[in-house]
Amino acid sequence: MLADQGPMLLNAHFGTSSPYWHLAFDSNALELTAVKGKTHIAVALSDMQAAKIRRLSGITASLDITIHLSGQPIHLHLVGRRINKHEWAGTASAYTDTQAVARDLVHGLSFAEQVVSEANSVIVIVDQHGRIQRFNRLSEEYTGLQEQDVIGKNVFQMFMSPEEASASRRNIAGFFRNGSSYEVERWIKTVKGERLFLFRNKFVHSGSGKKEVFLICSGTDITEERRAQERLRVLANTDTITGLPNRNAIQDYVSQAINERGDNSVGLVYLDLDNFKKVNDAYGHMFGDRLLVEVSRAILGCLKQEEILARLGGDEFLVLVRKANSTSLQELSQRIIDRLKIPFRIGLIEVYTGCSIGIALCPEHGADLDSLIRSADTAMYVAKENGKRTFTVFSPEMNRRVAEYMWLDTNLRKGLEQNQLVVYYQPKVATGTGEVRSVESLVRWDSPERGLIPPMQFISYAEESGLIAPLGRWVLQTAARQAAKWQQQGLNLRVAVNLSPRQLVDDSVVDDLARVLQENQLSPCTLDFELTESSLIEDENRAHEVIGRLRSLGAQVHLDDFGTGYSSLAQLARIPLDAIKLDKSFVRGVNLAPVSQSLIRAIVATAEALQFRVIAEGVETESENQFLDCVGVDEKQGFLFAQPMLPEELEQWLKAYSPHPQQKDAG
Repeated sequence: MLADQGPMLLNAHFGTSSPYWHLAFDSNALELTAVKGKTHIAVALSDMQAAKIRRLSGITASLDITIHLSGQPIHLHLVGRRINKHEWAGTASAYTDTQAVARDLVHGLSFAEQVVSEANSVIVIVDQHGRIQRFNRLSEEYTGLQEQDVIGKNVFQMFMSPEEASASRRNIAGFFRNGSSYEVERWIKTVKGERLFLFRNKFVHSGSGKKEVFLICSGTDITEERRAQERLRVLANTDTITGLPNRNAIQDYVSQAINERGDNSVGLVYLDLDNFKKVNDAYGHMFGDRLLVEVSRAILGCLKQEEILARLGGDEFLVLVRKANSTSLQELSQRIIDRLKIPFRIGLIEVYTGCSIGIALCPEHGADLDSLIRSADTAMYVAKENGKRTFTVFSPEMNRRVAEYMWLDTNLRKGLEQNQLVVYYQPKVATGTGEVRSVESLVRWDSPERGLIPPMQFISYAEESGLIAPLGRWVLQTAARQAAKWQQQGLNLRVAVNLSPRQLVDDSVVDDLARVLQENQLSPCTLDFELTESSLIEDENRAHEVIGRLRSLGAQVHLDDFGTGYSSLAQLARIPLDAIKLDKSFVRGVNLAPVSQSLIRAIVATAEALQFRVIAEGVETESENQFLDCVGVDEKQGFLFAQPMLPEELEQWLKAYSPHPQQKDAG
């Protein structure tokens, strides 16, 4: 076919020298039509021809193919693009029709030009020498420069410092050599101030004429995004109350310090405030937050510049010392303890808050983050057990305490759920008549693994873990059922139940007593409560209120282990008690201890003045018993009379027991 017959052939079939073309993703038929959207002629393409067309992108491009119309070959120039996920379309012209081809290219390229110009990205096109070839509208807005003023100028000189330009030239030269695309973040000075852009850079070939390679730099302003990310990072690593690093941040610092320690030891000082919960309960959480801020400032005042303080949460703090030894950490701990002995004044309120501290060193006490913090935490709990307001350096045997704690945590809960707990009862013998009018209930744990476990091995854990509330409730319910049973049997026995300081601050103990009295029809009430002096010390007003409510229900209240705590005579006069129990440490060998004798006489005299009964516990010898009879205690309890027994054993013991009246002597 003659070269100039191409336009004539297109005009003959379509009435135009530039028909529309269309290709679908699932067919190799090229559709040609004079009216867009209507198929006039479908021409079969080879797989290779169809594949070439489908490689057209969303930006207008061109290619040439040869097809057959009515059996005649025609060389077409296609200008078009991918219009959606499944279709490609554009305009076709005879390859020899220079005017039509140029017109189609102009129309197509104007679309591409509009895309580049109006894109919501900064677009700069440069050649291999860094000379600017395109500078779109958004680039103009950010820089205040016009495209016609920057075309041909060097991008390195216009927008980069000499150092940045040197590095960028080297990088771009390398990228030009291998033709790889890349991304880079760069701060650019703009009319809006310095802004951070993420540039996605891609190399393209000119495709016609002189074969050149250009770098298309498409930049997105990510300044606010990065600032938001930084704010989130700061929030994620900062304690909102004190402004200190939080648990997440200090863990990163500790891990980094361990990895970079070399021959040095990394030290941790783990602090826990001793009475923060009471402050929160007494004055509210807002006051507690202000106290945390003041405490953090006080601790910071004890640190050197390179030492890092973090708040782990609640009332726990952690100090990281990168180059440490045991002596320096102990000195730091003592400084903190001494500082926290000074009261804090917040508004008109003055409060004291000591702390307990655990110390651990890497690698001596842990070679990684978890083990090191765990060791410091363990040492801190040991310091609390040792009386608070002190510090303890971790030692391996402390892990045995942790193992025991974990065993108790698992098995005591299970024991409570599976009815492994049992209550024993120990009688109290009245002085003078020798009668048994009351018993003390004593809980034991019958563990399948360890056998019968005495309360001293698990009660302190129950108080610390919060299990004391359900445990105490179970003991009260069990004792109430037993008291009701004995009442039905005609045994006139009062049953005393031990009350933990944790239970005393909870109103539920009064509700629990009212409930068990009603459920077991215990009228009159034959239940009593024994509490320790620490209950009075922690919150005297609260103790006074709860004791009064218990007594109003018919219960008696006894002060247990008297003489081992720090309650004052003034407190005894204010608290509505029924009896005090002499601790066994006074009773043991009292017949041979003049000082103990004098103390017991004084206690008995004070109790008589306050109209309290006196109960002596831990009586094991007849000599001790005789002395107690002489000084005038009201009741006695101990192995001399009977050990704690199960209910059935106690009933048998009572049947066999013969009271031996004693003559009281003023001694």
